[in-house]
Amino acid sequence: MVELVLNVLLVLTSVLLVVLILLHRGKGGGLSSMFGGAVSSQLSGSSVVEKNLNRLTVLTGVVWTVCIVTLGILLKV
Repeated sequence: MVELVLNVLLVLTSVLLVVLILLHRGKGGGLSSMFGGAVSSQLSGSSVVEKNLNRLTVLTGVVWTVCIVTLGILLKV
């Protein structure tokens, strides 16, 4: 049962991670500028949307990593 929940969570976080990475602004703008990422503060150098997108991407990556490690441990035992 735990393995099934971890597998479903792994698939969901994998898809979400791909979408979040594609939303990041690259050299020429990116998809994040379509959703308000183009309006940025000159003092901070980065928009609030981009900072929140970074935080969400890192959090999703951590959850994905925990799922991978936990599944590896469960399958090895």
